[in-house]
Amino acid sequence: MSILGTRVVRVEDPRLLTGGGTYTADVRDPRLEGALHATFVRSAVAHGALRGVDVDEARRMPGVVDVVVGAEVDLPPVPGTVNRAMARPYLAVDRVRFVGEPVAVVLTERPEQGPDAAELVVVDVDPLPPVVGTDAALADETLLFPEVGTNLVAEAGAPDGATAPDGPAGCEVVVRQRMVNQRLAACPLEVRSSAAAWDGGRLVVWCSTQNAHGVHDALVRAYGLDPADVRVIAPDVGGGFGAKIGAHPEDLVLPWLARRVGRPVRWVETRTENMTAMVHGRAQVHEVTIGGRRDGTIEAYHLDIVQDAGAYPAMGAYLPRLTQAMAAGTYAVDRVTSRSRVVVTTTTPVASYRGAGRPEATAAIERAVDLFAAEVGLDPAEVRRRNLVPRFDEPHTTAAGATYDTGDYPAALERALAAAGYEELRAEQARRREAGDPIALGIGVSTYVEVTTGPYAGSEVGWVEVRPGGDAGVEVVVGTGASPHGQGLATALAMLVSHHTGLPHDAVRVVHGDTDLVAGGTGTFGSRSLQLGGSAVRGAAVEVVEQARRLAAEQLEAAADDVVLDPATGRFHVAGTPAVGRTWAEVLAAAGVPALRAEHTFTATQPTYPFGAHVAVVEVDTETGDVRLRRLVACDDAGRIVNPLLAEGQRHGGLAQGVAQALYEQVVFDDDGNPLTATFADYAVVSAAELPSFELVDMETPTFVNPLGAKGIGESGTIGSTPAVHNAVCDALAHLGVRHVDMPCTPERVWRAIRDATR
Repeated sequence: MSILGTRVVRVEDPRLLTGGGTYTADVRDPRLEGALHATFVRSAVAHGALRGVDVDEARRMPGVVDVVVGAEVDLPPVPGTVNRAMARPYLAVDRVRFVGEPVAVVLTERPEQGPDAAELVVVDVDPLPPVVGTDAALADETLLFPEVGTNLVAEAGAPDGATAPDGPAGCEVVVRQRMVNQRLAACPLEVRSSAAAWDGGRLVVWCSTQNAHGVHDALVRAYGLDPADVRVIAPDVGGGFGAKIGAHPEDLVLPWLARRVGRPVRWVETRTENMTAMVHGRAQVHEVTIGGRRDGTIEAYHLDIVQDAGAYPAMGAYLPRLTQAMAAGTYAVDRVTSRSRVVVTTTTPVASYRGAGRPEATAAIERAVDLFAAEVGLDPAEVRRRNLVPRFDEPHTTAAGATYDTGDYPAALERALAAAGYEELRAEQARRREAGDPIALGIGVSTYVEVTTGPYAGSEVGWVEVRPGGDAGVEVVVGTGASPHGQGLATALAMLVSHHTGLPHDAVRVVHGDTDLVAGGTGTFGSRSLQLGGSAVRGAAVEVVEQARRLAAEQLEAAADDVVLDPATGRFHVAGTPAVGRTWAEVLAAAGVPALRAEHTFTATQPTYPFGAHVAVVEVDTETGDVRLRRLVACDDAGRIVNPLLAEGQRHGGLAQGVAQALYEQVVFDDDGNPLTATFADYAVVSAAELPSFELVDMETPTFVNPLGAKGIGESGTIGSTPAVHNAVCDALAHLGVRHVDMPCTPERVWRAIRDATR
């Protein structure tokens, strides 16, 4: 029996649970002996002209070795994404553009000395008008980059899509709605941290990142070094959720500081720094227009997007492209158009957050479908039935231009509805409404499809080495360019190698996150690690088996084509004569080779498109606005599943974060650009206390894109659950005349919506 598809317990957990992980702040390396500790001085003003930074008093504080201001850093600025002219300095020089932007850095002997000295740095700023929100940015009355002449970073698509004669405007039924996909904070358990040391002219950096090779390449560009002279190590990483994909300015400036003082430098941020200065996610404003017939047929859909990129256009400037590509969702709509505009504001920069552009697309169209269903007087599940793309096993191109690989959206919907007992729920809802129950029942449905590995497919590197040692007589070392940070990737890769080599999965050790040990790689984001990284490791395992099979053939005095590997025993033998064979250890010993090794790069021909359907059940206290999630039924199809235990863990985490967006989490700035959600006392991170036991419905539709048949699973739960819960809250209030409530559906927001509707 193959180990694939079985519930193998995570091999990572014993070390993490008993000895604890080794995170960047925990690294003890001789190259970091005598390291100084960096404390960044950050702007307390959202927008202003920087007149000067007085560091004299700070320099006199105990333990202070150096204090650096922006004008002293002679590195090229970080170019803006899409609009390169909107570049970001490592430390502010002439202007500050958001609260939390670094303006100076203090280097001290001990970490606790830094904050005291930083408080004595005097930052002289002449305040300028803040630009908070997309409307203020589009007005161009105050410019963040006067030399550019506008706050608009980029725009694309069809400005007239909503009013074009062949668009929604020409349909029998037209529904419009403005909605906000609010700004979120990633809140990884481990905050950002880095360390840098120059080792004989070679730069070594330790960094909490999802992509060690990406940080490596950024350092090579910033410092003009030969790639061989830079080594990046990512130890255990305590969560990333997209916000740790790239190198942050604080990470990149550390080597410059280390070179300046001639000593290693370490940095660990505080939680407040993480909440205010680490990149945020989402932050889109949507205007949806959906049109169709009274019989429930959707004929046209237009999505207008305004993306808040924050003060400097990073990955946030690219997110609308993903949202536009996925605008059609799961629906067979002939006419789908979109428009996007990206603007800068005096707030924290925006980048990737679990799903990155795809949850925004799903949230928009799923809410639009519910609004359309209400307008035509049909059940929202029935409207979906009438408009979903039928099952397909070959590529399907949508009206938005995306080409999906495989899918069966109607089956996913029906499985979710059946598991939820949808008809019974609607009957209970009707009884409650008839009785005037103040605790309203809401039922929300969503279907979703997302793109994983990124919009242009991608590749990954993996190698497998079998050498003597261990209880099995041999040990297997696997190298991957992917970067695990909580997903259980080492377990999945060990299972793949075990399946192909016949060796125990617990004899497999996975190496990752070190650019010296794994020559290339792209890291982990976009739910890519198993389907790309796993396929690369699988390819390397197959090549190693082939090497061993040919050696075994020589030892068995047989033709190589006649020798097979029994995966159940891990022995090579001539086909039909299993009694005489060779183990891996015997093959290596007889051949006199220290190890067998193969490296493989897997490149996908196109992305994969996981999909599913979710049903949420909420209760809303119509007297107080309090919302309680009672049930969440999730059917998530990520192709062939290697380990159901790992997949369920990813789904659980995704569902929790999706619910959090619908009901609780939101980054808030006041009118002056001051962050009001800078701690966990203000930012409502979801916990187990707010969540029911999730009801998971399994479904597997393999893809042809990779040899595993696997699609991504890391983001799916987040993408499907948010609109399901959001729709459920709006559904609970529909009989009171409430049409729409923006996320997060907090008690105050819900109460105000009920009050306004029932006046």
